[in-house]
Amino acid sequence: MPPPAEPAGRDSPAARLRLSVASSAAYARERERVLRICDAAGEARTLRLELLEAIRRVVGFDAYAWLVTDPETSVGCAPLADVPCLAQLPQLIRLKYLTMINRWTTLSGNTGLLAEATGGDLSRSPLWRDLLRQYAVSDIASSVYRDRFGCWGFLDLWRAGPAGRFGAAEAGFLDAIAGPVTAALRRSLAGTFMCGARPGPVPPGPVVLLLSRDLEVRAQTPETREYLRMLVPPAPDQPPVPAGAYNVAAQLLAAEAGVDQNPPLARVHLSQGRWLTLRAARIGSAGAPQDRDIAVSIEETSPPERLALFARAFGLSAREAELLRQLAAGGDTRDLARQMFLSEHTVQDYLKSIFTKTSVRSRRALLTRALGT
Repeated sequence: MPPPAEPAGRDSPAARLRLSVASSAAYARERERVLRICDAAGEARTLRLELLEAIRRVVGFDAYAWLVTDPETSVGCAPLADVPCLAQLPQLIRLKYLTMINRWTTLSGNTGLLAEATGGDLSRSPLWRDLLRQYAVSDIASSVYRDRFGCWGFLDLWRAGPAGRFGAAEAGFLDAIAGPVTAALRRSLAGTFMCGARPGPVPPGPVVLLLSRDLEVRAQTPETREYLRMLVPPAPDQPPVPAGAYNVAAQLLAAEAGVDQNPPLARVHLSQGRWLTLRAARIGSAGAPQDRDIAVSIEETSPPERLALFARAFGLSAREAELLRQLAAGGDTRDLARQMFLSEHTVQDYLKSIFTKTSVRSRRALLTRALGT
């Protein structure tokens, strides 16, 4: 007697199997696409846009926010976003930094889902409860891109309304591509030091932005607008958005709240090998800290800070990074060997390794690239 025929509907075991096989093939195909994009990684903004297009083919989303971060402090410094609440950007950033659930600095793995992390009760997340519920956000997939050299960025994908929640397979895909995306972001940052053009003159005058505790702009020096326009170019005829300043100020709030103890500092590449450092601090000393305004300063990144970024971006070991710092301070091979308690032969071996990693052939070229001089 022949076995009974399987149900032919889309919910039949056979239909589910076919759907699973098709989905697996799509994930594998897009993973290969992601690998090709990462292998050809160039400028960070273009890289992220191309990756988002590939991710969207298998992981649908309604909005996103992807930040490159300072690798040492994990503070966002180069945002790329398409979200429905731009008018509430200060609140969005503040809540993102103050929310511990699936925070990029606390994720146990590379990817986390908000619905899963909250046990289905999204109101446990201050970010969702105080803002994103207004936009019917139903889930957020958060990915962090980090390796032993630092944190290079984080991505939030939002789903809203009937789109529903992210599934395990989608989270698995995001987790699977985290490694190559991390490496590509790090190479992209390293590429900013490969620029042959020398940085132009720095605009004169102090660059300071004054923010309220809610990250509302209270005042700024005349030179600040020019810097903000260069950091995040606005649409024509629109004022610049101080997203970088919001991020370092929000990190200050997070540190004060005990959420994360990284310093409120981020270094961001501007153009032509120039790097800027943004720092946040409270103004004055009277009254409770949370009641005082926040000052965000923007200044050219110092040589020691550039060297630290350079070493991380090119994956230098701790000893290689130390040698680079000593080399920048001056001295020949004998001096370097004495200062580091090494043989001259070992110093030469370290230098050869640094030259290979940074694609230079001389000490002078190495320092020119690292320091932008």
